[in-house]
Amino acid sequence: MEEQDRINARHNEKARKRQAFMQAKIAQKTDEKGLLIVHTGKGKGKSTAAFGLVCRALGHGMKVGIVQFIKGGWATGEKAVYAAFPDQVDHRVMGEGFTWDTQDRARDIAWAQAGWAEVQRMIADPGYAMVVADELNIVLRYNYLAVDDVVAGLMDRDPMKHVVVTGRNAPDALIEAADLVTDMVQVKHHFHAGIKAQRGIEF
Repeated sequence: MEEQDRINARHNEKARKRQAFMQAKIAQKTDEKGLLIVHTGKGKGKSTAAFGLVCRALGHGMKVGIVQFIKGGWATGEKAVYAAFPDQVDHRVMGEGFTWDTQDRARDIAWAQAGWAEVQRMIADPGYAMVVADELNIVLRYNYLAVDDVVAGLMDRDPMKHVVVTGRNAPDALIEAADLVTDMVQVKHHFHAGIKAQRGIEF
Protein backbone atom coordinates (compact mmCIF):
# COMPACT_ATOMS: atom_id res chain seq x y z
CA MET A 1 0.00 0.00 0.00
CA GLU A 2 2.82 2.41 0.85
CA GLU A 3 4.50 1.66 -2.49
CA GLN A 4 1.25 2.44 -4.35
CA ASP A 5 0.93 5.66 -2.35
CA ARG A 6 4.43 6.71 -3.48
CA ILE A 7 3.64 5.82 -7.11
CA ASN A 8 0.39 7.78 -6.92
CA ALA A 9 2.12 10.76 -5.32
CA ARG A 10 4.79 10.84 -8.06
CA HIS A 11 2.12 10.54 -10.75
CA ASN A 12 0.06 13.36 -9.23
CA GLU A 13 3.11 15.64 -8.99
CA LYS A 14 3.98 15.00 -12.65
CA ALA A 15 0.37 15.68 -13.59
CA ARG A 16 0.42 19.00 -11.74
CA LYS A 17 3.61 20.02 -13.54
CA ARG A 18 2.17 19.02 -16.93
CA GLN A 19 -0.98 20.97 -16.16
CA ALA A 20 0.97 24.10 -15.26
CA PHE A 21 3.10 23.75 -18.40
CA MET A 22 0.11 23.31 -20.67
CA GLN A 23 -1.85 26.15 -19.06
CA ALA A 24 1.09 28.50 -19.60
CA LYS A 25 1.46 27.32 -23.21
CA ILE A 26 -2.26 27.76 -23.94
CA ALA A 27 -2.25 31.22 -22.36
CA GLN A 28 0.30 32.34 -24.96
CA LYS A 29 -2.03 31.47 -27.86
CA THR A 30 -4.18 34.57 -28.17
CA ASP A 31 -4.72 34.97 -31.93
CA GLU A 32 -7.99 34.02 -33.57
CA LYS A 33 -8.57 33.63 -37.31
CA GLY A 34 -10.41 31.69 -39.92
CA LEU A 35 -8.45 28.57 -40.82
CA LEU A 36 -7.67 27.00 -44.17
CA ILE A 37 -7.76 23.28 -43.36
CA VAL A 38 -6.66 20.51 -45.73
CA HIS A 39 -7.45 16.81 -45.29
CA THR A 40 -5.41 14.74 -47.74
CA GLY A 41 -3.61 11.40 -48.04
CA LYS A 42 -4.51 7.87 -49.15
CA GLY A 43 -6.20 6.88 -45.92
CA LYS A 44 -9.94 6.84 -45.31
CA GLY A 45 -11.54 9.63 -43.30
CA LYS A 46 -10.85 12.88 -45.13
CA SER A 47 -14.44 13.78 -45.92
CA THR A 48 -15.62 12.14 -42.71
CA ALA A 49 -13.38 14.43 -40.68
CA ALA A 50 -14.65 17.46 -42.60
CA PHE A 51 -18.25 16.47 -41.93
CA GLY A 52 -17.38 16.14 -38.26
CA LEU A 53 -16.28 19.78 -38.34
CA VAL A 54 -19.60 20.64 -39.97
CA CYS A 55 -21.41 18.95 -37.08
CA ARG A 56 -19.33 20.90 -34.57
CA ALA A 57 -20.00 24.18 -36.37
CA LEU A 58 -23.74 23.49 -36.40
CA GLY A 59 -23.61 22.97 -32.64
CA HIS A 60 -22.31 26.52 -32.35
CA GLY A 61 -25.08 27.92 -34.52
CA MET A 62 -22.78 28.59 -37.48
CA LYS A 63 -23.91 28.51 -41.11
CA VAL A 64 -21.95 26.12 -43.31
CA GLY A 65 -21.66 25.82 -47.07
CA ILE A 66 -20.70 22.44 -48.54
CA VAL A 67 -19.74 21.79 -52.14
CA GLN A 68 -19.09 18.17 -53.05
CA PHE A 69 -17.04 17.69 -56.18
CA ILE A 70 -16.88 14.37 -58.11
CA LYS A 71 -19.05 12.19 -55.89
CA GLY A 72 -22.32 12.71 -57.67
CA GLY A 73 -25.80 11.85 -56.46
CA TRP A 74 -25.11 9.17 -53.87
CA ALA A 75 -27.82 8.74 -51.23
CA THR A 76 -25.52 9.49 -48.30
CA GLY A 77 -26.29 9.69 -44.62
CA GLU A 78 -24.87 13.19 -44.34
CA LYS A 79 -27.40 14.52 -46.87
CA ALA A 80 -30.23 13.42 -44.60
CA VAL A 81 -28.59 15.12 -41.63
CA TYR A 82 -28.01 18.36 -43.52
CA ALA A 83 -31.62 18.40 -44.67
CA ALA A 84 -32.63 18.67 -41.01
CA PHE A 85 -30.75 22.00 -40.78
CA PRO A 86 -32.03 23.95 -43.82
CA ASP A 87 -31.23 27.32 -42.27
CA GLN A 88 -27.67 26.37 -41.35
CA VAL A 89 -26.46 24.09 -44.14
CA ASP A 90 -26.24 24.86 -47.85
CA HIS A 91 -25.22 21.54 -49.43
CA ARG A 92 -24.44 21.46 -53.14
CA VAL A 93 -23.48 18.28 -55.04
CA MET A 94 -21.49 19.36 -58.08
CA GLY A 95 -20.59 16.21 -59.96
CA GLU A 96 -21.95 13.08 -61.58
CA GLY A 97 -19.71 10.47 -60.02
CA PHE A 98 -16.15 9.27 -60.15
CA THR A 99 -14.20 10.09 -63.30
CA TRP A 100 -14.04 6.44 -64.31
CA ASP A 101 -17.85 6.41 -64.28
CA THR A 102 -18.54 9.58 -66.25
CA GLN A 103 -15.84 8.99 -68.91
CA ASP A 104 -16.44 12.48 -70.22
CA ARG A 105 -13.59 14.85 -69.40
CA ALA A 106 -15.27 17.94 -70.83
CA ARG A 107 -18.34 17.37 -68.69
CA ASP A 108 -16.21 16.68 -65.61
CA ILE A 109 -14.38 19.97 -66.16
CA ALA A 110 -17.68 21.83 -66.53
CA TRP A 111 -18.91 20.36 -63.23
CA ALA A 112 -15.62 21.28 -61.55
CA GLN A 113 -15.88 24.86 -62.76
CA ALA A 114 -19.48 25.09 -61.59
CA GLY A 115 -18.50 23.66 -58.22
CA TRP A 116 -15.65 26.12 -57.83
CA ALA A 117 -18.03 28.98 -58.66
CA GLU A 118 -20.25 27.80 -55.80
CA VAL A 119 -17.27 27.66 -53.42
CA GLN A 120 -16.31 31.20 -54.41
CA ARG A 121 -19.89 32.40 -53.89
CA MET A 122 -19.96 30.91 -50.39
CA ILE A 123 -16.56 32.33 -49.51
CA ALA A 124 -17.71 35.79 -50.62
CA ASP A 125 -20.98 35.58 -48.66
CA PRO A 126 -20.49 36.83 -45.07
CA GLY A 127 -23.35 34.63 -43.92
CA TYR A 128 -21.22 31.47 -44.14
CA ALA A 129 -18.85 30.88 -41.23
CA MET A 130 -17.39 27.70 -42.77
CA VAL A 131 -17.11 26.41 -46.33
CA VAL A 132 -16.25 22.79 -47.15
CA ALA A 133 -14.86 21.97 -50.60
CA ASP A 134 -15.10 18.19 -50.53
CA GLU A 135 -12.82 16.39 -53.01
CA LEU A 136 -11.54 19.66 -54.45
CA ASN A 137 -8.05 18.15 -54.43
CA ILE A 138 -9.18 15.52 -56.93
CA VAL A 139 -10.23 18.05 -59.54
CA LEU A 140 -6.98 19.93 -58.96
CA ARG A 141 -5.01 16.73 -59.50
CA TYR A 142 -6.71 16.21 -62.86
CA ASN A 143 -6.07 19.84 -63.83
CA TYR A 144 -9.76 20.58 -64.14
CA LEU A 145 -9.04 23.84 -62.31
CA ALA A 146 -5.88 25.94 -62.13
CA VAL A 147 -4.17 25.40 -58.77
CA ASP A 148 -2.86 28.95 -58.52
CA ASP A 149 -6.31 30.42 -59.18
CA VAL A 150 -7.90 28.16 -56.57
CA VAL A 151 -5.31 28.90 -53.89
CA ALA A 152 -5.65 32.62 -54.56
CA GLY A 153 -9.41 32.34 -54.28
CA LEU A 154 -9.19 30.43 -51.01
CA MET A 155 -6.80 32.97 -49.53
CA ASP A 156 -8.94 35.93 -50.61
CA ARG A 157 -11.59 35.55 -47.93
CA ASP A 158 -12.81 37.15 -44.74
CA PRO A 159 -10.07 36.66 -42.12
CA MET A 160 -12.51 34.88 -39.78
CA LYS A 161 -13.95 32.43 -42.32
CA HIS A 162 -12.97 28.75 -42.11
CA VAL A 163 -12.46 26.72 -45.30
CA VAL A 164 -11.97 22.95 -45.36
CA VAL A 165 -10.59 21.19 -48.45
CA THR A 166 -10.52 17.41 -48.80
CA GLY A 167 -9.18 14.85 -51.25
CA ARG A 168 -6.04 12.89 -52.07
CA ASN A 169 -2.93 14.45 -53.53
CA ALA A 170 -3.30 17.99 -52.24
CA PRO A 171 -1.01 20.20 -54.36
CA ASP A 172 2.08 21.67 -52.73
CA ALA A 173 0.82 25.23 -53.18
CA LEU A 174 -2.33 24.46 -51.22
CA ILE A 175 -0.41 22.69 -48.45
CA GLU A 176 1.91 25.68 -48.20
CA ALA A 177 -1.01 28.10 -47.94
CA ALA A 178 -2.98 26.06 -45.39
CA ASP A 179 -3.04 26.64 -41.63
CA LEU A 180 -3.74 22.99 -40.79
CA VAL A 181 -2.92 19.96 -42.93
CA THR A 182 -3.68 16.36 -42.01
CA ASP A 183 -2.31 13.51 -44.11
CA MET A 184 -4.50 10.44 -43.67
CA VAL A 185 -2.31 7.32 -43.81
CA GLN A 186 -3.91 4.03 -44.82
CA VAL A 187 -2.79 1.18 -42.59
CA LYS A 188 -5.56 -1.27 -43.43
CA HIS A 189 -8.82 -1.06 -45.40
CA HIS A 190 -11.70 -3.52 -45.49
CA PHE A 191 -12.21 -2.95 -49.23
CA HIS A 192 -9.06 -4.97 -49.94
CA ALA A 193 -10.62 -7.89 -48.10
CA GLY A 194 -13.61 -7.89 -50.46
CA ILE A 195 -15.96 -5.88 -48.24
CA LYS A 196 -18.10 -3.38 -50.12
CA ALA A 197 -18.89 0.19 -49.08
CA GLN A 198 -21.07 0.20 -45.98
CA ARG A 199 -23.97 2.46 -45.07
CA GLY A 200 -23.03 4.74 -42.21
CA ILE A 201 -19.32 4.22 -42.92
CA GLU A 202 -18.61 5.15 -46.53
CA PHE A 203 -21.91 6.86 -47.31
